[in-house]
Amino acid sequence: MRAVDAGTKQPGSGGDGNAQLRSSRSQSGMDRIVEKKWWEKNRKPAFWFILALLAITAFMYFKPDGGRALKVENDRIVVSTVTRGEFDDYIPVRGQVVPLKTVFLDAIEGGRVEAIHMEDGTQVAAGDLIVELSNTQLQLDVIAREAEVSEQLNNLRNTELSLEQNRLDHKRNLVDINYNIIRLAREIKRLEPLVAQNMVDEGSLERLKDEYDWYLARRDVTLESQRTDERMQKVQMESLSITGAQLEKNLEVARRNLDALNVRAPVAGKLTAFDLEVGQALAPGLNIGQIDDPDTFKVTANIDEFYLSRVDLEQTATLNTAGKDYELRVSKIYPQVQNGTFEVDLVFAGEQQPDSIRRGQTLQLNLQLGSPSESLLIPNGAFYQDTGGNWVFVVTPDGQRAVRRNVRMGRRNVRDIEVLDGLEPGERVITSPYTNYLDMDRLELQAD
Repeated sequence: MRAVDAGTKQPGSGGDGNAQLRSSRSQSGMDRIVEKKWWEKNRKPAFWFILALLAITAFMYFKPDGGRALKVENDRIVVSTVTRGEFDDYIPVRGQVVPLKTVFLDAIEGGRVEAIHMEDGTQVAAGDLIVELSNTQLQLDVIAREAEVSEQLNNLRNTELSLEQNRLDHKRNLVDINYNIIRLAREIKRLEPLVAQNMVDEGSLERLKDEYDWYLARRDVTLESQRTDERMQKVQMESLSITGAQLEKNLEVARRNLDALNVRAPVAGKLTAFDLEVGQALAPGLNIGQIDDPDTFKVTANIDEFYLSRVDLEQTATLNTAGKDYELRVSKIYPQVQNGTFEVDLVFAGEQQPDSIRRGQTLQLNLQLGSPSESLLIPNGAFYQDTGGNWVFVVTPDGQRAVRRNVRMGRRNVRDIEVLDGLEPGERVITSPYTNYLDMDRLELQAD
């Protein structure tokens, strides 16, 4: 056996191992290694990555062909060119032909139909008897009214007679008074010389003078009474005359109402809307038909309420029929709006009227709203209903895409739309419906 020195350290011995363990523990307690986080290690790459992402996003947002896109085949759209030309400010309207003049027939007092003399569609002359009615109550009322009016008229006549007799009495009294005055004056004149000669008693002369003075005073009173009576009689006679005329007028109205049971044509024309049967009971005021002017017509048209502020009296409209143009003018506007439309009446200008038109016929008219003017135009299309004229898809010069663009549009007719801002002559615009493209920012156009 080899002797081992206690002071000599053997490799792998326990003493040496303990020393190394203590050394390692001492080092780990004072110089511990701290590992770096992922962010600190990759800060620069992450910064450049975020910067690149923002740049790509900004580029996609701001580039002309950015936003939502849809591929569309060329044969599914209609492309029109923006042009400069004359804008004709008119709108198409559909109207119905109706008689220019119509007179309505009414059963004024009502009654029972006794006889029918005309049929619907018959041409009648003014005064022709159309239908006979009977109304027993009305007939009795008229008879009673006639009796009442006759009685009142008789009373008026009696009053007039009494006034006339009073006037004649005054005249008669004046005649008697004047006679007595003349007679007494003669007797006084005859007796005065005889009294002076004491041939006649003076008392007889005085009695004659007193009687003479009495007749003179009586004549003055009678004349004053006559003047007063004449003045009052004149006023009363005027009042009686007015009352009598009014009574006669009332009686005439009652007789006309009775005569109205025989319904006659007030004017010449064509009897229409007439449908009665014998024995039928009619209420007072019921419309039983009408008489239309068979030769002259007007056109009644319904127009969209959008144009209410732009339609005015005397505006003109054009009708083309049988290869000939006819001019009409707006004669009446009914401002009441029903179901989104208002009604107007148009009459033919002058005596121009097509011979071929008939009542109830539908006509296509062009109503002129303004004078023609030079404007930037695009063809009218279904896109307008989808966008309201606020934006359109404009085709790029290379024809490969169409980009959404805000525009401002003005008037429009059946053929063209007036462009106020946002487009230039020569640019091409999609004018077909936008129903499937309302949320798109651009369209990628593809060949068939």
